[in-house]
Amino acid sequence: MLSYQHAYHAGNLADVHKHALLAWALDYLTAKDKPLSYIETHAGRGLYDLAGPEADKTGEAAAGIARAEGWLPADHPYRRRLAEVRAMQGASAYPGSPLIAAASLREGDVMHLCELHPQEFRALQATMAPWGAHVRQEDGLTAALALTPPTPRRGLMLIDPSWEVKSDYDRLPQIIAKVAKRWNVGIIALWYPILLDVPHVPMLAALEREFPQGLRSEVRFPPIRAGHRMAGSGMFIVNPPFGMAEEAARLLAVFEAHRR
Repeated sequence: MLSYQHAYHAGNLADVHKHALLAWALDYLTAKDKPLSYIETHAGRGLYDLAGPEADKTGEAAAGIARAEGWLPADHPYRRRLAEVRAMQGASAYPGSPLIAAASLREGDVMHLCELHPQEFRALQATMAPWGAHVRQEDGLTAALALTPPTPRRGLMLIDPSWEVKSDYDRLPQIIAKVAKRWNVGIIALWYPILLDVPHVPMLAALEREFPQGLRSEVRFPPIRAGHRMAGSGMFIVNPPFGMAEEAARLLAVFEAHRR
């Protein structure tokens, strides 16, 4: 059983990058009066306490959202979702991507969330119960194929693995190609870490060969502590919606302006 728990990393700079793009994309999609499906393959627990011992242990939230929230305009969809969740859950609450999605979606939209880790799955069930999400305890990459094409067909899939299984770097281009073939209108967003030994490079080359019109968004930041291997955050988006490349460029400029 995989051991990764996102509570230690919630609200870090990679989350800021990933969640800002996700909130923007969902805001764009929900502006149109047509229902959509949201699918997430590695959902985590959905809600995190940045005043908890996990966040305190790593200091990643303090170096992340606590510092970076003000980098974005007050009306950015990500900041609106943060404010809504804090109003419901308290000032130290931080929404994972399932809760960002739930706060973005409308009546008639459909949400499918997958999480394999038993403890995280139980927490996810509790967090998402009021939102009417379909929550599944199963391997997210298997579910990605089983759930596509969804109904409604319009929508977005977020693939956000822990990357504990190193073979995922080889598997994911093939899986995403199969999902895209089944769901040719779906937006497929893959998050990946940028590590010092750059294991993502061959994977990105394969994805760019398969999807030459895909959007690659990467931001860099210093490792949070000695020995920490993450030096940035990446997203590869198949079928990016109109305007997303410009939003990614704005985020890159913001990160570059505050890089130390």
